[in-house]
Amino acid sequence: MILQGTYDSRLVVLSALLAMLASYAALDFSGRVTASRHWHRVFWLAGGSASMGLGIWAMHYVGMLAFNLPVPVFYHYPTVILSLLAAIAASAVALFTVSRPHMGRAACMAGAVVMGAGIAGMHYIGMDAMRLPATMTYRWDLVAASIVIEVVISLAALLLAFHERSKERPSLRKFASAFVMGSAILVMHYTGMAAVQFHSSSMPFSPEYAVHVTSMGLFVISATSVLILAGAILTAFIDRLITVQKGMVSAARDGESRFHILAEAIPQIVWTAGPDGGLDYCNDHWSELTGLSVDEAMGDKWSNAVHPDDLPLVMETWKRAMGNGSRFEMEYRLRDRSGEYRWYLSQATPMRDASGVVTKWFGACTDIDDQRHNQQILEQQIKERTEELADANTRLQEEMWEKDLARRQLDEQNEKMMSELTERTQRATMLAKMGELMQSCVSKDEVFAAALGFAPKIFPTRRGALFLLNGEHNLAEVAGSWNDCGLPQSAFEIPSCWALRTGHPHLVVAGDTTAPCAHALGVKNTYLCIPVLAQGEALGILHFQATDEHPSLDTDFSLKNTFAGQVGLSIANIRLREALRTQSIRDPLTGLFNRRYLEEMMAKEARRAVRASYGLGILILDLDHFKKFNDTYGHDAGDAVLRETAVLLSKSVRAEDIVCRFGGEEFVIVLPMADLKASQARAERIRTKMSELAVLHQGQSLGKISLSIGVAALPDHGTAPKELLELADAALYRAKREGRDRVVVADLPAVEETQPSPAEVGRT
Repeated sequence: MILQGTYDSRLVVLSALLAMLASYAALDFSGRVTASRHWHRVFWLAGGSASMGLGIWAMHYVGMLAFNLPVPVFYHYPTVILSLLAAIAASAVALFTVSRPHMGRAACMAGAVVMGAGIAGMHYIGMDAMRLPATMTYRWDLVAASIVIEVVISLAALLLAFHERSKERPSLRKFASAFVMGSAILVMHYTGMAAVQFHSSSMPFSPEYAVHVTSMGLFVISATSVLILAGAILTAFIDRLITVQKGMVSAARDGESRFHILAEAIPQIVWTAGPDGGLDYCNDHWSELTGLSVDEAMGDKWSNAVHPDDLPLVMETWKRAMGNGSRFEMEYRLRDRSGEYRWYLSQATPMRDASGVVTKWFGACTDIDDQRHNQQILEQQIKERTEELADANTRLQEEMWEKDLARRQLDEQNEKMMSELTERTQRATMLAKMGELMQSCVSKDEVFAAALGFAPKIFPTRRGALFLLNGEHNLAEVAGSWNDCGLPQSAFEIPSCWALRTGHPHLVVAGDTTAPCAHALGVKNTYLCIPVLAQGEALGILHFQATDEHPSLDTDFSLKNTFAGQVGLSIANIRLREALRTQSIRDPLTGLFNRRYLEEMMAKEARRAVRASYGLGILILDLDHFKKFNDTYGHDAGDAVLRETAVLLSKSVRAEDIVCRFGGEEFVIVLPMADLKASQARAERIRTKMSELAVLHQGQSLGKISLSIGVAALPDHGTAPKELLELADAALYRAKREGRDRVVVADLPAVEETQPSPAEVGRT
């Protein structure tokens, strides 16, 4: 019959505490074994193995005693001791494994197998130590599972111990690692307990070398194990403290030694002082620089080397720095070996403890006497250089003032020049406008009126008058004057003016009696007479007088001469137009028939077309934007455009067609025997050819030239020449309004009720 047992929960908890305490001891001892050297390492390895093994062993037996059977249980103590040795051996293997500098995979697995096998052996040896009136059987599957669990637990324990061994202080991770290891050991133990079954038996058992563990024995085992583990952990903690203190003392001694070596290597006076300000250390440079021994610098005796004039301020500043714990920095003089005083820069920094109290002063004194001497030399040089710069700056300011004065004078001259240039430009513009206007004049009276109108605008600061020769060319009479010009005579004979006698401008300066003009006797200011010539023939003179505000006439002499020439040119043009108008039927510029000829021939062709009952086409052509050519390229360019247009029109018509220059840039083409459709087609061909025409003037292209054409035809638009021209002209203007460069056919007139037949028109 299988004996059923129960667990005492209090003992189960106690076994768990022992397991976790043993795990923490294992982590703690792994660090001590790793940090120790030589025989200390052997000591910590032996003590750690014994303590750790005892803890695991005590956990095992407390766990076994927690299992209560209904029969008395005795323990064979030689076997119990053997299980303890197994636990200690397994612990020694574990501590040796984790204390290695590097734990490879093979070493880690081997240590885990040995440690797991040892603890498992301790468990099952302990089970074999039980003596009771019953037989034990094992479930080998659970036995194998407990061994595997123990090996895995051992591997985890080794890894945790290897990672935590370098940590000297307790940490949350270390406690967590101990909890995991202890819990895993408990799982292995109670898995092994579950692998055993107890069967009742009547066979007697021998209690020889066996004891029955009472409650008192259990307490002794547990208390002893806890005390031993706690003592071991406490011993490790104390050892860490001692190690840390030794390290701190060694570091302090090493730091002080390094400080002294460094202080002696620095080429300055290095010193330290206590919280009260008294020096307690000074390097040998003090003796080398001041000639005093180091003992003569200790305490406050260093002040004996300070210059008497600097000592009060030095002591006051030093006490103030000690009072508020601030940094000390000051320049003062110290006596050297020769008894002379040299300047030093003294600096000191306080060292404080954790509470902020000053515990030490570290300071140094640097020789800056040469530096101050160089600084004084530099300051003197800077002062001298500053004075030189001030003198140079003064001279520079004077030069700048002179240059500024010259610049202002130049600006005034430029402004005056720009004003004169602007005025000259305006006057030249007015002169150009006058010339443009005179080109449109059709009589001498219009030319003279334009000249007298523009003269006061072009010469606002000059007085003047225009004299014209009469029909007999024996007297010069006043045609007009401006700006209240004073004229001693309103008419004079030609010999009274040197300009008319010589044919060149004649200037008489005020007060000059060399060759005065007889007609200007009594004029006190400077005056100028310029002949007005037309085709080499004298027409009169332009008479200019200076004023008191502008006594000279030399500045705009060329402009006055151009003004007179423009007047003469306009008169010559008028003469020429009048002569050509009365003497020729052809346009002299284009070589085409003129308007007079057009009127005569158009009447004849209209009558002929009516009698023969065939068509008559009328084209009126106008050059688009012709004024632009004159304004942009000049009148010569405009004439070139008219001539080239005339050539193109002559080549674009039949021999019987009539091409006339109607006026300005307008042309008329009469197309005998051409109906409205043929006339429109002819107009389109002419417009297309015109757009392809390239006119060159002085080697420069004048750009694209376009035509606007109005078309009318007999008998569609009537039979009267005047009516046809008017309708074609209206169509031309409609082409202009619609955008130019196009052919527009005139609108058909309204049909009247009583319209004469073509035969009747022919008879009339």
